[in-house]
Amino acid sequence: MARGYEYGAADVERRIEEPAKGSLPAGAPPAPMRRSAFARDRARVLHSAALRRLADKTQVVGPGEGDIPRTRLTHSLEVAQISRGIAEELGADPDLAELAGLTHDIGHPPYGHNGERALDEIAAGCGGFEGNAQTLRILVRLEPKVLGPDGAPAGLNLTRAALDAACKYPWTPTSPGGPTPPPGPDGAPGRRGKYGAYPEDAGLLDWVRRGAPAGRRCLEAQIMDWSDDVAYSVHDVEDGIVSGRVDLGVLWDTVELAALADKGSRAFGGDPAELVEAAGRLASLPVVCAAAEGGGTPAAATALKRMTSELVGRFVTASVAETRRLGGPGPLGRYAADLAVPAPIVAEVTILKAIAVLYVMDQPRHLRRQARDRERLHRVAGYLLEAGPAALDPMPRWLYEHAEDDAGRLRAVVDHVASMTESRVERLDRRIADVSAARA
Repeated sequence: MARGYEYGAADVERRIEEPAKGSLPAGAPPAPMRRSAFARDRARVLHSAALRRLADKTQVVGPGEGDIPRTRLTHSLEVAQISRGIAEELGADPDLAELAGLTHDIGHPPYGHNGERALDEIAAGCGGFEGNAQTLRILVRLEPKVLGPDGAPAGLNLTRAALDAACKYPWTPTSPGGPTPPPGPDGAPGRRGKYGAYPEDAGLLDWVRRGAPAGRRCLEAQIMDWSDDVAYSVHDVEDGIVSGRVDLGVLWDTVELAALADKGSRAFGGDPAELVEAAGRLASLPVVCAAAEGGGTPAAATALKRMTSELVGRFVTASVAETRRLGGPGPLGRYAADLAVPAPIVAEVTILKAIAVLYVMDQPRHLRRQARDRERLHRVAGYLLEAGPAALDPMPRWLYEHAEDDAGRLRAVVDHVASMTESRVERLDRRIADVSAARA
């Protein structure tokens, strides 16, 4: 197992200089002597309120659906574990890769991607909403840990390499360096569908990306992204089977599979024919055949768990082997190499993602609930905009009170709503309804 990629002084630099801890027992060595900078970063994320709130945020189905649902938190823990394993094999810092996995969804609002859609509508007056850009705001502004010299919230004050590893899309909606978006009206620069920083946070992103190749993600961020796809595809299929929403029999149903591959191609990319071929390879695996038999017995449950374990191993091993083939045998990290995944393996993960998501998302009951959830977020945001800073949590309240214009104040309200758990949104929405009824 390769170890020991050498990270430089710039990689472990923090934006804000921090004083030494002053409450250590007499004679104890300073904290940096006991832990690496990346181990400290990982601990800061692990102990953050923003990470804990993911326990009450939707993954594919809501936290209250079923006895053993996967929430954004459990999903993030799984992504972190997979990321750590890949990093250990390649020689990247495992704490850094695990941190990236823990943070990869930390910017997601209530109700998952459905909530993103609602908040993007709500935030139209301040440039829109994107969960990945919200991740950066949480890490550098909203999560309480460190204040800047001017008293402004400075988030967790993570190292440069940690923030870079947490950034899936290291560009703003219109900045150069990333994939070129199509032009907007009148030839104006277009907005990218996914981006890692809002325009007002561009200066912070510039600090994170100092010295990095334009538009290129560091290896640790690529590991996190692939680990997310692996966990999403395998574990959410497992949840779908347990809940009765997914039937692996689709892998042998040529008509339904063709329709699913077409939908999956539009949603996640890839060629439909290659996705059908990938389904055929998966269907030929003995562990998949055994899991597809079902039956509600201990043997069936064990077969399903074995399938999830072996598929994760299949996808991780393929990525490590291909990266080693192209990147060489030495320790890899930061910009020493790119993560490489064979195209057939990418197709297998893509068809599983299609099975996991589309069978749930296409259900009429699910679509009706999504519409209600979006309406709820609009009501809550409207109430907070009317109530003003007194109704906001401390960090967004500070940003609201120090905003220079209405757009800045709207962004602070959006920050607050995005941070809320689904239970908190629903409690506030009920209170709003009670007040409205009392006034009527």
